Order: sequence, then C-alpha cells, then structure tokens
Amino acid sequence: MRQPYASHPEDSRGRLFAEEESTFRSCFQRDRDRIIHASAFRRLKHKTQVFIEHEGDYFRTRLTHSIEVAQVARTIAGVLGLNPELTEAVALAHDLGHPPFGHTGEDALQRLMAPYGGFDHNAQAIRIVTSLERHYADFDGLNLTWESLEGIAKHNGPVTGDLPYALADYDARHDLELGTYASAEAQVAALSDDIAYNNHDLHDGLRAELFSTDELAELPLLDDCFAAVDAKYPDLNYYRRRHEALRRFFGVLVEDVIAEAQASLTDLNPTSVHDIRHAGRPMIRFSGEIWTRLKVIREFLFHRMYRAPGVVEMRGHVTKVIDDLFPLYLAQPELLPRQWRKDVAEASGDTALARIVADYIAGMTDRFAIKEHARLTGGEEAALIWR
Repeated sequence: MRQPYASHPEDSRGRLFAEEESTFRSCFQRDRDRIIHASAFRRLKHKTQVFIEHEGDYFRTRLTHSIEVAQVARTIAGVLGLNPELTEAVALAHDLGHPPFGHTGEDALQRLMAPYGGFDHNAQAIRIVTSLERHYADFDGLNLTWESLEGIAKHNGPVTGDLPYALADYDARHDLELGTYASAEAQVAALSDDIAYNNHDLHDGLRAELFSTDELAELPLLDDCFAAVDAKYPDLNYYRRRHEALRRFFGVLVEDVIAEAQASLTDLNPTSVHDIRHAGRPMIRFSGEIWTRLKVIREFLFHRMYRAPGVVEMRGHVTKVIDDLFPLYLAQPELLPRQWRKDVAEASGDTALARIVADYIAGMTDRFAIKEHARLTGGEEAALIWR
C-alpha cells in the first residue's frame, strides 16, 4: 500500500518545460523510461565499475551495476510503500555522470577541472539529463520531473557549501532545494547503491583472485553467512558455497535497511514527503550494528581490491589517458567532433571551453577514450592497457 509520505505522481512539481501528460504512464514512469533510452545510459555498458571494461566479461560495468541497484531499490521501495518508479528512475540515473575509468577517471577530471569550477559525477549526471542529451525537439536534456532531478542531485544527502558548477548552473534556473534531504525514494536508491557494490565487489574480487573465499569467511557478517551455508549444505562445492554465502550477505543488508527504515519512519510518523525532506536526518540507512561491521568489509575491499597492485598499475595507465586528452582538446578544440563545434564557437573564455572538453571526455566509454588517446597521441598507452 502506498504510504502518505511517498512521492505521488499526481502531486509532482512537474517539469521545467510543460508537456502533455501520458494517457497510460505516470510522470515518474516516463522519467524512468527516458533514462533507459538515453545515450548516456547505453554508454554505461562500456564504463568501468572497478575493472577496466575489457579486463573480463564477467566483471560488473557501470551499466550492470546500475541495473542491480535499481533491482534492490525497487524491492525496498515496495516493502516501504514508496513509489517504485521514482525510486527506479533515480537508481538507474545515479551513475550517468561517471566518466570513463570509474573513480580513477573522476579523480583525474576533478584535478584537471579544479581551475574551472571542478568536476563531480553527481553534478555531471544533472548536466546530462538537463542539457547534454539533445534528442527532443522542444528542449535540451530529458526534461525530467523535479522529483527525479532532486533525487539525482542529492540522493546522498543535502548538498551544501561550494557547489560544482554543473549543479549550481541548473539549480539557479530550477531550485532543487539542495539544503534539504531528498525524498525517501531517492534515499532508498542511495542505500541500494551501497548494498549493490558491497555485494558485487566481493564477487568480482573473488573472480579476479584478489582474495580467497577463506579470507571472506573470516570477515564480520560474512562469517555468519558462511557458517549458515556450511550448516545447511556441509558438502557444497567451492563455487556454490561462496555464492550461497554472498547471497545471504546481500539479504542481510537489504533486510537491515528495511527494518531500520521502518523503525525510523514509525518514530517520525511523517504524513507527507515534505516531512521526509525536513526530518533533519536520513530515514533510510543501515542500523548502527550492521554499519559498524560493514565498515570492516569496506576497509578490506579498499586495501585488497581497490588498491591491489594490478588495479593501481591500471589506474596509472588510464590516468595518463585523461591527463593527455584534456589539455590536447583544450589547446585544439577543432579535434572535437563536428556536433560539439557549435558549443565551442559560442564558448566565451577558457572556463567555458574547459567545461565543454570535460563534458566530452566524461561522456566517453573506456574503449573510446583509449582509442582516441592512441589515435591523437600515437602513444603506447593503449598497448599497455589492452595487453
């Protein structure tokens, strides 16, 4: 049953550009569908999650990660009586702004864009869905509802202090109330992101042989999961055993978020989504006990996976790709594709040009960035990456 504190389509604050309503889809359904059909969403299939896209067919990409986040988010939203379509829309869009090479690419662009207003993947997602997707006759972007834009901008909590230029630019035209919490649907999407990557990074790390099943079985939360599997299936083979244990770990995280959210919502007793936004604290979060134990797993993943020698070596190679491409396009904007040159012609000053270059590079897939680097520099970086 839909709760009064859910985001109801009929109460939406609407779109920046007025449109006729669909006869058979709610406004949030249309948002979700537009995100799925966006060019930026398709490009996520060749963007890094942890491992560079070509390193293995079984490793997660940004696209498969986003689909997993959406699946978790829709499940939690259903249990809590929230709007599943809005939740799914925010979940599917939350990583649209990621550049190639995952957080390594983002770190490089943050550094390179520091003199020009900075770079942030959440802000870049807003820029994509409000400007860079240029397919519709009546507007740039996807013209999403206010609620979807709010969720993309601040699903991780209120955005305060100095704003990234991409977010500040849009917020000046269409106030997203960045100082408040987002809807419960957006908060669910944020926690679902945490659940998804903590689970699938363990899968991918095992497949990459960066750590062993026995090591995982000694970590908090996971020790109980492996013990439960061993008690029920004492003779289970190696691969099925770890899959069953990680499946239980996944369930523990989902169930904890649901139970904690139900307790928080009961305590607050909100009667509208306004109450959620002005609660002064997130309504969707892990319990203190689970969060304490989960932090040990996150620390393990940081040292054994995200900073594994092979991963760090690859980070160096792909950082050089971004470091070489950015100043090259900045100095020779005529190298940009034809459809970008109109923006270049209208750009006034170095900052405007740098932002166009950042938009172009951020939209690249891993493979395209590598190929463009090889084509434009004649360097050996491509051979090192694709070895």
